[in-house]
Amino acid sequence: MGLVLTVVARPVSVFLSTAPFRTPWQEKTLLSWAGLRGAVPIVLATIPMVAGVPDSRSIFNIVFVLVIVYTLVQGPTLPWLARHLKLGEGEEAKDLGIESAPLERLRGHLLSVSIPGDSKMHGVEVSELRLPAGAAVTLVVRDGSSFVPGPATVLRRGDELLVVATDPVRDATERRLRAVGEGGKLAGWLGTPEAAASATAKPGAKWGLVKKKLVK
Repeated sequence: MGLVLTVVARPVSVFLSTAPFRTPWQEKTLLSWAGLRGAVPIVLATIPMVAGVPDSRSIFNIVFVLVIVYTLVQGPTLPWLARHLKLGEGEEAKDLGIESAPLERLRGHLLSVSIPGDSKMHGVEVSELRLPAGAAVTLVVRDGSSFVPGPATVLRRGDELLVVATDPVRDATERRLRAVGEGGKLAGWLGTPEAAASATAKPGAKWGLVKKKLVK
């Protein structure tokens, strides 16, 4: 039964569920082989236990064992399969890696952004980001040392920055950061309406509002 699920059922479900997204067959194949991995299936298996479903403990035990087995048996083969399918070869990530952590008591968000090697944010000054009012760059980590940036600080590949944005402009801030990462400082010109308002604000006004972080 386990072999049928691995070789037949899972690939069929992956190919059918990804059909509308025009996913390359190489990625579908890797997804099909990857199977259950990590803590998510185990967490999901606890839901029947909490709901008091009959035999839910058996379901949990089966899922737990399958995750361990697939991780130990299939996990080491994933890099080999990815290379064989020529996934990720000769390509360097260009998209920014952005993580967000809410600051509930302060009604804001910490944004952790990563600037890849080919990002067009390289060479852009902090002021040229034209972020919405309510968001500002306050810390840059470069070559193992950190400093507080100014409006004329030039961002580089490998820089890590801290970005804090207030609730109303959190999404607009991320959109603007991604736009600059893909199109450079002139992306969308002022980017968003919020950014336009920020650009017309009094000089230095937004620098006292919040803090931001950009990570490569």
